[in-house]
Amino acid sequence: MKKYNIAVVGATGLVGGTILKILEGREFPIERLYLLSSKKSAGSRISYMGKEYVVEELNEKSFDKPIDIALFAAGGAVSEKYAPIAIENGIKVIDNSSVFRMNEEVPLVIPEVNPEDISWSKGLVANPNCSTIQSVVPLKPLHDKFEIKRVIYSTYQSVSGSGLGGLKDLEEGNIEFYPYQIQYNALPHIDSFLDNGYTKEEMKMIDETKKILHDNSIKVTATTVRVPVKFAHSVSINIEFKKSFGLEEIYKALDEFPGIVIKDDIKNNIYPMAIDAEGHDEIYVGRIRRDFSLDNGVNLWVVADNIRKGAATNAVQIAELIAKTLEQED
Repeated sequence: MKKYNIAVVGATGLVGGTILKILEGREFPIERLYLLSSKKSAGSRISYMGKEYVVEELNEKSFDKPIDIALFAAGGAVSEKYAPIAIENGIKVIDNSSVFRMNEEVPLVIPEVNPEDISWSKGLVANPNCSTIQSVVPLKPLHDKFEIKRVIYSTYQSVSGSGLGGLKDLEEGNIEFYPYQIQYNALPHIDSFLDNGYTKEEMKMIDETKKILHDNSIKVTATTVRVPVKFAHSVSINIEFKKSFGLEEIYKALDEFPGIVIKDDIKNNIYPMAIDAEGHDEIYVGRIRRDFSLDNGVNLWVVADNIRKGAATNAVQIAELIAKTLEQED
């Protein structure tokens, strides 16, 4: 098996550190590993596969090395500045920020949903928003079978989606990262507000859903809420289809789709919960029920670890797809 030279940008951060765990756990074939971070974190040491690596400071010359794939997990400003430099050096880039997601020339990929979009990448593949990833995976098989007309998202997002600052506010009871306390509270405010009254997070879910499913005709609306949970996002999804369906068909379509685990036994109080999804890569779906308020409507409750499948695992899965294309090119 061919091995690849991999760089992780933002290696000391929450997502970057998880990317390393996922690479190790999935036994990604690595020849050389380069860990890049800010000046503040440079010089720190990280263990990977029993070997200790020194974190290097990210700069314009960081990508002069023989790197095949670079995974960026250091925020939008870093990606905007350094991703083009990496691409100019012939490096395949996977970016976790929102900077390039809606660029028409950049594929936005969930490997279970639209792996074919890798084929038209010009060197950069964008990783979708965490809540979008876990929502669109169950939407995909349902859209293919029943054609989605409208989607309503209501999210309950963990503080880890804000990084270490959000976790600290929750654990220590601070009001430093968020505008109000998050302990014992819920904030209907994720990212900044826009002139249309939505937040950037809500518009990400709206726009990214259409791009990933290749269907701008789908009507989408969203309300995103931060809740006092450490890890794993929960999303209530209300779907209206163009076609009629049987509830057993919904179960079958979801059960047969890769990456989905159905937890839906209400007689025994079995349904997806954030505390159970933490540390796992699967997307859990439950509370599956018909919406009697309209024709062809269904409700889903979807839970997934936002740092793993919602960020790091999805990025590594994209890297695996890119590695296959590189192998085929050779």
